[in-house]
Parts: sequence; C-alpha cells; structure tokens
Amino acid sequence: MTIKPSDRLWQMPFAAALATGLPLLVGAFFNRMNYGLVSSLGGLVFLYLPATALYHRMVTLMACAFAMAACYTLGVISHFFPLLMMPVLIFIAILVTMVCRFYALGPPSSLFFIMAAAIGAYTPLQVLQVPLMVGLISMGALLAFLIAFFYSIYTLRFREPTPALPLPSPSFDFVVFDSVVIGIFVGISLALAQALQLHKAYWVPVSCLAVIQGASLRVVWTKQLHRVVGTGAGLLVAWGLLLLPLDKWTISLAVMVLTFVIEMTVVRHYAFAVTFITPLTILLVEAATLGQTPPAPLIQARFFDTLLGCLVGLVGGICLHSPGFRDLVGGQMRRLIPSRFVR
Repeated sequence: MTIKPSDRLWQMPFAAALATGLPLLVGAFFNRMNYGLVSSLGGLVFLYLPATALYHRMVTLMACAFAMAACYTLGVISHFFPLLMMPVLIFIAILVTMVCRFYALGPPSSLFFIMAAAIGAYTPLQVLQVPLMVGLISMGALLAFLIAFFYSIYTLRFREPTPALPLPSPSFDFVVFDSVVIGIFVGISLALAQALQLHKAYWVPVSCLAVIQGASLRVVWTKQLHRVVGTGAGLLVAWGLLLLPLDKWTISLAVMVLTFVIEMTVVRHYAFAVTFITPLTILLVEAATLGQTPPAPLIQARFFDTLLGCLVGLVGGICLHSPGFRDLVGGQMRRLIPSRFVR
C-alpha cells in the first residue's frame, strides 16, 4: 500500500503521451485507425529513454527501436504458422531477456518487446501486409526517437544527466538460466491460453512476464497481487470508457490521457498504474473494432487472461527463486554449454 516518492518531471509523461497519441491522431485524420494503432505501439519505445547523457540516450533508444520492430516482425510472421507461435514467442522471450539483462536495461526491460511480439502474433493480416505493418511500427518508433531527442535537449538544460554505469559482469544464472526459465513459462502461459481456446490471448504471456520478472519471490507475489487487483479496477474503468460514444478522435485523446496518468503514477504505485494500463491496452489493441461488439465479453476475456497469466507467472517465480530448482535444472543446463562460456 506504500506510495513511493518520485522525482519524475511532468514533461516526461507528456512526451510519452505524444509518442503514443500522435500516431493515433494521424491515423484518425486519414481514417486508418488500424495503421495508427500499429505505429502507436512503436511509440512505446520512448519509455526506454534513460536519464543519462544525450549520446547514451540516443544510442539506447535506437537499439530499443530496432528490437521493437524485430520482435513485432517475428510475432506477425508467426501468425501465419500457428504451430510455431509458441516456440517463436519462447525464443523471443529468452533472447530479449538475455540481452536486456546483459546490457542492464532498466524497466520496463523486456516487457514491451514481448508485448509487441504477442500482439503481432494475434494481428489478422494477409502476407503482403507484413512489410506495411513493419514499416508502420518503425515509423512510430522513429517519431518516439525524435520526441525523445527534443525532450532530452529541453530537460538536460536544468537537470544533470546521471552517469552511464559500467555493465555488470554477466553471470550464467542471471543472464542465461533466468532468461530460459522466464521464456519457457511465458511459452507455457501462451500454450495454456491456446489450449483453453482464448480469443486474442496476447495478454496472457504479457501478464505472466510482468509478474515473473520480480527480483525476489516476495516481489513476484506482490506484483501478481497488484496486477490482479489493478486489472480488476482497470476493467471497471475500461467498461465505463467503452460505454461512452467513443469515436476515432476521442479514442486518440483517451490514449494520450491514460499514458500521461500511467507514467506519472507507475513509479509511485504499481497497482494504481495498472488500473489505467488495462484500459490503455484495450484501446490500443481493440480500438479499430470498438463498437462492433458488446464490451462485456471483452472485459471478461481480459480479466481471465490476466488471472491466468499471473498464476503461471507466480508458479514460474516460485521455480525461479527456488534453490533446489536452480541447482537441479541449472546444473543440467550448464552441461550443455562449453565451460569457457559459463561463469
């Protein structure tokens, strides 16, 4: 229940709202909300902006933009091969988590990369539309990069950058073992969603990942509790929004307002932020089809997706932080890797 202090400038949430909202406004102007939604997903790259010197910020953001486009591309391609959807997501989760841990990438870490892959996997497309969609998410990431550049120039005038810390010494347990376990449980969550025939179950692996990434079992449990409670409250907010006569312009503005509120509150209290993350994700993914179906089935599906993902993430967190499990499985994994690569 603790509300944490924050020194985050209000300009940061405002810039994040522009990065996610401007693509939607452009899509609304051209009456192509589906295109705007894909570009808006690329705008989430802005949230990886570190508080370091300008050169380090831009290099980090360029790498994250490439990773976002690459993960979304692999996810979209897996859509055409349903049997490969789970193995592809496991591969992405393992590789992205390894890279994020090796380079000590801070929050949200691998979350949005895997979310982009999961959303891409459940995006109905024709094969010839793949290059278009990859271009759209890349353009959204480019816009986020430009917004981050001007935001950084403005804020660095009155706030000193934090020094870029040297990379930590990579260890087998932290970089390899944890990443493999996280990737496998993310895949298990998707497999369960497919076995239960959940419609557009992209939110199950995302919820699983958000929970399992806790630094300790207590953090995993707390995040799981925060996410379930926050999602329940957020679904009520989403229900209220969906009952309003939303059009393409009000949806775009709602996404910007929600993004601003989330970035102002996520560093203070996670459950409170999830209350607004839930309607935001529903708008980002379902905005192009809102009004065509009643909101009740969508609300119920998202809550069940979150609950299932959190339960799998909790089980994964218990395994991840169990000394016996680490010794048993980690020892077997070490045998598969040449000794010169294991530290």
